[in-house]
Amino acid sequence: GILHSVSSGLLTAIKECKWQFRNRRWNCPTSQGPNIFGKIVNRGCRETAFIFAITSAGVTHSVARSCSEGSIESCTCDYRRRGPGGPDWHWGGCSDNIDFGRLFGREFVDSSEKGRDLRFLMNLHNNEAGRMTVFSEMRQECKCHGMSGSCTVRTCWMRLPTFRAVGDVLKDRFDGASRVIYGNKGSNRASRVELHHLEPENPAHKPPSPHDLVYF
Repeated sequence: GILHSVSSGLLTAIKECKWQFRNRRWNCPTSQGPNIFGKIVNRGCRETAFIFAITSAGVTHSVARSCSEGSIESCTCDYRRRGPGGPDWHWGGCSDNIDFGRLFGREFVDSSEKGRDLRFLMNLHNNEAGRMTVFSEMRQECKCHGMSGSCTVRTCWMRLPTFRAVGDVLKDRFDGASRVIYGNKGSNRASRVELHHLEPENPAHKPPSPHDLVYF
């Protein structure tokens, strides 16, 4: 069931991209060719950043939802939220499995990125920003129990945001995207991960946060 879920997530992402940019000069055009978004994915512009973030978010969102719906054999609801919650509610129900969605997204979406250059760092950063947006927009949902619907106690679980909510947040991040350059600490003490990193092109700007979209 996982491949079906991935392709459904990608279709949702393409639809959302077109909707978010429906009034812009670049309106997220797609083609039937092997590269659905065309040459723009090989450029380092804001639009490239948005495409990577929204498609990565689409895969994570779709896989996390499919887990809780039971359509993927290798995952289920997130049952770690169990037991006491607050004074008049407890954890229960079926939480969407965002952790499996993010993990699978990293394995599947990031695996096509090779190299160590600025484009590689940019794409990985934007992929992760898309996944983090899905995670940070999750909300608690509850159901009342008690005599004739009186809310003496509630059962609550974590629910994925609508994909429109994810698209809205990423569109805001697109408008405020950070222009970056390739940073190299050049110190033998720095770990390999720290050695290569993204720095703001303008030294007066603060470094991009993991949630920000980046372009060069």
